[in-house]
Amino acid sequence: MDWLLSRTARDAKALGRPAALIRSYFMTAMMRCVIALTAAVVAGHAIAADFPVKPVRLIVPFPPGGTIDVVARLIGDKLRTTWTQPVIVENRVGGNGTLAVDHVAKSAPDGHTLLVHAFLLVTVPHLQRTPYDVTRDLVGVTQTLATAYALAATTKSGFTSWDDVIAAARKDPKRLNYGSGGNGSAQHLFVEMAANAARIELTHVPYKGNGPAQQAFLSGEIDLMFDPTNTVIPLVKSGRARALLVSGDRELAGLPGTPPLGRVYGGLGIDGWHGIYAPAATPKPIVDQISSAVRGAVLSPELSARFRDMGFEAVGLESTAFNELIRRDFERWGKVIRDNNIRAD
Repeated sequence: MDWLLSRTARDAKALGRPAALIRSYFMTAMMRCVIALTAAVVAGHAIAADFPVKPVRLIVPFPPGGTIDVVARLIGDKLRTTWTQPVIVENRVGGNGTLAVDHVAKSAPDGHTLLVHAFLLVTVPHLQRTPYDVTRDLVGVTQTLATAYALAATTKSGFTSWDDVIAAARKDPKRLNYGSGGNGSAQHLFVEMAANAARIELTHVPYKGNGPAQQAFLSGEIDLMFDPTNTVIPLVKSGRARALLVSGDRELAGLPGTPPLGRVYGGLGIDGWHGIYAPAATPKPIVDQISSAVRGAVLSPELSARFRDMGFEAVGLESTAFNELIRRDFERWGKVIRDNNIRAD
């Protein structure tokens, strides 16, 4: 501050104006800025204290009945017992989820319009043009859930480990194939990440949805599949598949002894996740209040058990840490997509 006032005095002398007068103008402007910032903070806390003042809309980018829709409705039901206003789940379908994201990004930043989405939020912008910037136009409110994935091989394939797959792929490049629910899907990206780390090539067979891909896997049309663990674990328990890798950095109780990707290849530990987002300009006190309410709902014994039955881990990560995760995974998945020249269907 002293150096700035000293410079102001020199500039005033050069302009032939009294330094004291210039200093007075400067200090007045600074005080106005401080008052304005203080007023904004106070106003934000005052608004947060009354939140919500009207119905809260949870915007879902996919049709009713899907996983994200079910998650949104469970959370919405719990929030209705906390807030004095209705909580409405609204499905805005189209553009691979981009219509819903764009709608929320351009909504009033007052916390009454929120997005419920999965980690596809950070992959889609690398696969197609979007009318928004995920890291600039949205703020992560809360990571609600984590989703582990597992690489599986049918028992008929003879593969008992990831090393078996690597050896077979190096012996006969591109002979092995794997299926997914489509180009750019989570299953597609997880396999490419693992294959890149192992420096092998696997042939991708995209299907129109996860259901057809799973049927192809079970019938032997494809050799491998990287699916959510709630799909893989029953197949392993029934003897129809073997788990070769799990996503993330730690072993999973449901698939004991299966090595995690982050341990096999340092730095590649990554899981799927779900979260709630608000327009970027939403005041922090409101974001924090919503985050607290959502975390309380997600981590409640009732919902935690329900999500566990669905194959999820209830997380309840607060806003600052969640936004760090969003930025990190935006870059990591972006690299996988660019390195493999992946485009959406």
